[in-house]
Formats: sequence, C-alpha cells, structure tokens
Amino acid sequence: MTAQTVRPAGSSGCDWLMPAAEMAALASGNGAPGPAAMRVRWACFPEMATPRVDASLIRAARDFTVVTLQRWGVAERREDVAVVVSELLTNALLHALPAASHARTGWPVRLGLLQPGRGVMCAVADPSRVEPVLQQPEHLGETGRGLHVIAALSDQWGCTVPTDMGKVIWAMFSARLAPPVPGPRSRRDRWQHQVAGARS
Repeated sequence: MTAQTVRPAGSSGCDWLMPAAEMAALASGNGAPGPAAMRVRWACFPEMATPRVDASLIRAARDFTVVTLQRWGVAERREDVAVVVSELLTNALLHALPAASHARTGWPVRLGLLQPGRGVMCAVADPSRVEPVLQQPEHLGETGRGLHVIAALSDQWGCTVPTDMGKVIWAMFSARLAPPVPGPRSRRDRWQHQVAGARS
C-alpha cells in the first residue's frame, strides 16, 4: 500500500492516475491541473492479478477506501465511494481482465484514490481497451447494473481513452473537508491482513 502527499507531476507512483484526474477536472469545469498543480493526496491499493472476483479482496479494497477517506478528513461520502469502488473492481475483474488475458500486456487491475482539493476521485485501471457503455439491464437480470450504480452515486464518472496498456475508469465525489479521523490501528491491520490472505 502506498499513501503519500505529493505533487502529481513529479510522482511516478501515481502517474497512471493523472490522465483520469485531468479528465475529471475538465469534466467538472475546474480545468486540467498544470505542472504547478496544488498538492494532492493519493493512495494506491495493491495490484490485483486474480482472474476471478474474490469477495475478500473486494471487501479489503472497500475497507482500504473507508480508512483512507477517514484519514484524509473527507469521510462524508465514504459509503458511496466504497460502493463505487466495489462496482469498478468487480467489473474489471469480471469482464476486463479475462477479455485482455490473451494479450498478456497492459496494466494490472489496480485501484487508486486521489484527493484534489475538496473532491475525491476513485479510479480503477484495467488492461482492456473496451470502453464501458451504459446499457439497459434486463428486467430480471442479475448483472448489467454496475455502471448505473456508479452513475447514481458519483457526481461524475468517465473513462480515459484506451491505449495499448488499457484504460482507467474514474468517478468523482464532492465532499466537505473535516478534521482527519485517524482510523484504529487494528482496522488498518485487518485490511492489510485480508489483502495478504487474498493474494496468497
């Protein structure tokens, strides 16, 4: 897990998040951040290479999201962000990773959180070049509602232009800043333990 306060342009650890952050800033009317962009907080969840949806891994990513937002003092919409993170990761593991597995190139599935100012962005990278499209789910169908949930809970969402490495799907949430709430040490240890167990 990586969590730091950095200038985006100078950090290789969050480079993959920058195109999504620029798109989100443009979509919200704030303009793309320039080289002297204000400091932002970012955090990345460990990469996921499993070609299946692992419930314990998704749960660990949700816990990571909630704890990170509490630490940043933007926990107001933590439940919405956590649900969107679950949907993005499930879609990536269920559809994008298997579709791109034959190519053996591209990004792994990974989750990043970014706090540019008063907003929060969650983003999930995957190796597929197929862009997400909102479709009308079947009335009694059990799938096909993920993007509708993402659109309903986030202020805005979108996708970077796919490249040979894949794409990044992002969602933005406005939030009021509050004093950071340090999460209990045991809770952070719990999701780190869940990640270790899920990846072993």
